[in-house]
Amino acid sequence: MSLTSTISGFIIAAIYASIAVGHVPRLRMNRASIALVGAAVLVALGAITQEQAFHAIDLGTITLLFSMMVINTQLQRAGFFSLVGNRVLRLARSPKMLLALVIGASGVLSAFFLNDPVCLLFTPLVVDVTLRAKRNPIPYLMGLATAANIGSTATITGNPQNLIVGQASGIPYLTFLAHLAPVAILGMLIAWVVIVLLYRKEFIKPMESPELPEPRVYRPLLKRTLAVTAGLLIAFLIGVPIATAAFIGASLLMVARLKPAKVLQVDWNLLVFFAGLFIVTGALETTGLSARLFDLLRPVITGGVASLSIATTALSNLISNVPAVLLFRPIVPTLEYPQQAWLVIAMASTLAGNLTLLGSVANLIVAEIAGHKGVNLSFGEYLRAGVPITVLTLIVGIIWLTLVT
Repeated sequence: MSLTSTISGFIIAAIYASIAVGHVPRLRMNRASIALVGAAVLVALGAITQEQAFHAIDLGTITLLFSMMVINTQLQRAGFFSLVGNRVLRLARSPKMLLALVIGASGVLSAFFLNDPVCLLFTPLVVDVTLRAKRNPIPYLMGLATAANIGSTATITGNPQNLIVGQASGIPYLTFLAHLAPVAILGMLIAWVVIVLLYRKEFIKPMESPELPEPRVYRPLLKRTLAVTAGLLIAFLIGVPIATAAFIGASLLMVARLKPAKVLQVDWNLLVFFAGLFIVTGALETTGLSARLFDLLRPVITGGVASLSIATTALSNLISNVPAVLLFRPIVPTLEYPQQAWLVIAMASTLAGNLTLLGSVANLIVAEIAGHKGVNLSFGEYLRAGVPITVLTLIVGIIWLTLVT
């Protein structure tokens, strides 16, 4: 191994470790800046050339993520998520039904509109409703967070790591849905059962129906956004390239009497994070480190659905799920059954996010917003439900994908 490759290996390991922790000691750097600075260091070192770095950035994934963010922003501005959440929670007649509705709404919406925005918009509503009804908010917040991750397993547009899998694998949207929707449905049922069993006292007390204020809805924008979204989902299902369909849909929504800054309120940090990570993983390939990594992991990766699921789960909790999926990107096409491997990686990397409070951004969003409202969803409290839900849903996913792929 050359000196450059050795130094690059240490730098890449440091980048992944910093991303896993989420910051650099004594420096105000987040995951996006860590990935971008790390990419710049690797280019400066010569581990990857400028041209190779540009080529490593998957513009299809970046475009798809950006487009879904634009669509989500318009749905949020129109009041769609508030309207759905309000209507769903009004239907609750018992604590168990309330939990089921929270899990169902969170899971289904996350499957089509990314899990992080759903948690961002639903958490304040769930806290408000449970406190008004004099309930313990924790079980319902657990249901929201875990269901957002589980539900997002079902589709390519459910979460960032699935976007990467969709672009890298070329698996049609409907094929992906057919293979992983059953895992998501059974997973949400498992989450409901586990939470009900763990918080038995909460679900024994009768339900008080709280008065909910009417959500603010901008109906002209809502109608237009829902029409575009419906067309987008139809395009996905009939096989139109996902990034192309999403970009066209987002572009249609940009033609509006709104300031561009309002239309383009997207998570630029996440887009920068992806771009930097693409370059970092590109450096793994150009230095030959990915080939050595594959040789090291070959027995695990080629050991079947269960073995690959366990490896993906461990790696996702070690360095986070998006970096984990990117590490697999150059390796999977060389396997005997790449489609099966991609589906397993999508399933395991997503469900792994429920293991701990730090396992996914969706979990952290729920805990952070709840904390601002005086509700403490602690690391230990999360583990009570997170561990059994993760283990049981992974078992279901492994059995299902072993049977159907």
